[in-house]
Amino acid sequence: MSMQTGRRVGVAIVGMGGAVATTAIAGIEMIKSGSNRLDGLPLAGVPVNGMADYKDLVFAGWDLNGDDLASAAAGHGVLTKQDIENGAQVLKGITPWPAVGSAKFCKNIDGQNRIVAKDHREAVSVIANDLSRFKKESNLDDVVVVNLASTERWPDLSDPTLNSSAAFEKGLDESDEAISPAMLYAYAAIKSGIPYANFTPSVAADVPALLELAKDLNVPVAGKDGKTGQTMMKTVLAPAFKARALHVDGWFSTNILGNRDGLALNDPNSLQSKLNTKGTVLDSILGYPVEDHLVHIHYYRPRGDDKEAWDNIDITGFMGQRMQVKVNFLCKDSILAAPLVIEIARVLDLAKKRGDGGVQEQLSTFFKAPMVKNGHGPEHAFGKQEKMLLDWLGVH
Repeated sequence: MSMQTGRRVGVAIVGMGGAVATTAIAGIEMIKSGSNRLDGLPLAGVPVNGMADYKDLVFAGWDLNGDDLASAAAGHGVLTKQDIENGAQVLKGITPWPAVGSAKFCKNIDGQNRIVAKDHREAVSVIANDLSRFKKESNLDDVVVVNLASTERWPDLSDPTLNSSAAFEKGLDESDEAISPAMLYAYAAIKSGIPYANFTPSVAADVPALLELAKDLNVPVAGKDGKTGQTMMKTVLAPAFKARALHVDGWFSTNILGNRDGLALNDPNSLQSKLNTKGTVLDSILGYPVEDHLVHIHYYRPRGDDKEAWDNIDITGFMGQRMQVKVNFLCKDSILAAPLVIEIARVLDLAKKRGDGGVQEQLSTFFKAPMVKNGHGPEHAFGKQEKMLLDWLGVH
């Protein structure tokens, strides 16, 4: 566990009723009620001065589905009834705040629990008010915002509105359609001086306008797209192939999943956003393009949150001899993702405490498409990413 700070840190989650969020909250509540199971939490054994303790985290957030979190969790099928009774009963008393939604940006996910706002400006002020109320009512020292909402379609990145903070402000006044719900949350957090993490493939704080704002206001931001299963395995295996000079001729990846993430990805536009973040990892690590790198994601309802990822890797070794590696990862998507969300929140809070604003590149290990500070290419290799984080934390 980290060294006790006694600081209460709020984690405000966009998409609070989702499988990952309800799993994270239940896990922390079980730790609070005496469970010492810290498996899966990458920084549990890393003592860092000033980092909030797991027991000092407090959760709230927004969701288009207004159900209490115990009902939501039961629907996702990740947690058993017994899990919810054993220490996570508190989920029954938590209901999400109304959320901003847009059928234009995310076709397959909608709900009744909506923020009623006449324009972008009003939506932003509702979000900012939610955050200040949360801090006050829950007696928090600090707050962090994490985006766990369903994947949005890819916006037009060349739109001038997204490319300078002045144009973005004007876009908010005019309710410009280039601005997505994810960007509204990111803007509201950054303007409130609250660190923001994007665990989804959606474009949010990584548009130039918001990067500029985060830098100017010295607010920590991080993202994007949580690296949990298949891509994590890629970033572990590819450096090993490179180190052994084994040439990767092709890498075929396929996934089946049946949770809400899968349903959102059943919309081709949301799926493209996901493929955009999964695709570039290999070439960057290996240093050459893998021409036959195929990634498929299929929504398959019976599987629920138990995602299955298959990888077939064709490699060439000494004397041109061909070989194959096959990986079959039967993951529980939310069980892998939830602890990463918790650690990202703790590190972002520490960054703010240290006065370290702008893009937090040291969190690259947790993301498929890591945001970077100075426009260079991101580091994808798992071992190098882990070293970056530990160096930043001051652990040697």
